[in-house]
Amino acid sequence: MPSIAVVGANWGDEGKGKVTDWLAKDADLVVRFQGGNNAGHTVVNDWGTFMLHLLPSGVFYPHVTNILGPGVALNAEAFLQETAALIQRGVPRPKVLISPRAHLVLDAHMRLDGYEEERLGARQFGSTRSGMAPVYSDKMAKIGLQVGDLLTSTYLQNWVEEFAVHKNVLFEHLYHQTPIDPTALYHDLIVLGHRLRPWIAETTTLLGNALKEGQTVLLEGQLGALRDPDHGIYPYTTSSSTLAGYACVGAGVPPQSFAKIIAVTKAYSSAVGAGPMVSEIHGQAEEELRQRGGLSGEYGATTGRPRRVGWFDAVATRYGCLVQGATEVALTNLDVLSYRSEIPVTVAYRLEHGRLSKEFPRTHDLWTASPVWETFPGWLKDLSQIRQYEDLPKEARAYVEAIERMIGVPIRLLSVGPHRNALIVRH
Repeated sequence: MPSIAVVGANWGDEGKGKVTDWLAKDADLVVRFQGGNNAGHTVVNDWGTFMLHLLPSGVFYPHVTNILGPGVALNAEAFLQETAALIQRGVPRPKVLISPRAHLVLDAHMRLDGYEEERLGARQFGSTRSGMAPVYSDKMAKIGLQVGDLLTSTYLQNWVEEFAVHKNVLFEHLYHQTPIDPTALYHDLIVLGHRLRPWIAETTTLLGNALKEGQTVLLEGQLGALRDPDHGIYPYTTSSSTLAGYACVGAGVPPQSFAKIIAVTKAYSSAVGAGPMVSEIHGQAEEELRQRGGLSGEYGATTGRPRRVGWFDAVATRYGCLVQGATEVALTNLDVLSYRSEIPVTVAYRLEHGRLSKEFPRTHDLWTASPVWETFPGWLKDLSQIRQYEDLPKEARAYVEAIERMIGVPIRLLSVGPHRNALIVRH
């Protein structure tokens, strides 16, 4: 019963989409188990370059069943548009199923997300304004709407009336905005139910049967360990658990089915959104790394915002691998650093009163922490065509092996370019 989780070791934007897309060739099912369309996974393959926001990264393989699990926050319009856009670009219609237990992101949630960020002003959290905090808040408060509820009109009508009562207090009295029209919302949701009906299936039962039959399930996480609301840089986190352990809940698979947990990290650091980032760099070094990073620079796949960048943070990544329970690591964007003659790595933090620490501290202490660097020789050679680890320059191998020692988890996969095949498997 093999399940393989692909999760982020850092702040997100690590390259999980590419890793999942590559692994999906040998999978039977690929499952998104949390989050919504508030972040994007970039995939480059023979079909072209794609930014996936809700669709699992197995959609490019006709044999794969792709699932949006009960832990997902589903923006239905975004899902339908993304699916249609994929087909319009010539990709065969993917097989995608949605759990009836996934919660729906409504226009009201996105409005509330945006209004709250505006109210907070300088204290805002850097939200993508995709409605994640409001929809997951409703889920925990037991006033949310599940996908399957769209198919029961009587329940839906009662729910809409109660929802409007709850939310219109905020719209009218806190944000001074237009309230929800319950009649219009009910009509829109009935129509939406008809549109989504072909995609809805009992995915938990399907996954359970697949695992019993020995099929391979690939579990795709969103964002990274440091954005987890329990173990991350709270309150600068997302609103759903980003950890592999949550895949059991958000997908609906048993813990004993796990064969691997692959934590993905870049060969340097990047992040979108607010919060402390000890390894962050500024000035000319920041701009050069940002322009060289990724497919077309380090910019958010969903927001387009410039990503914050810095050198590799061994303290944060070791902690991220710990809370993810990583059995191995995929190191991405190694090729990006080929322009550097010297490459710094954050090996420790200097905390208040000069105390050195190699442990990742709580958020309050991160604000005053500064990085302690160790510098490694660069290789100044293009890596994009290399496919065997032994063919890498010795300086690149030394860099990889030093990182491996620092984080304490074997690095099994190296990405040396944006295309799905620009990978080195390290045995």
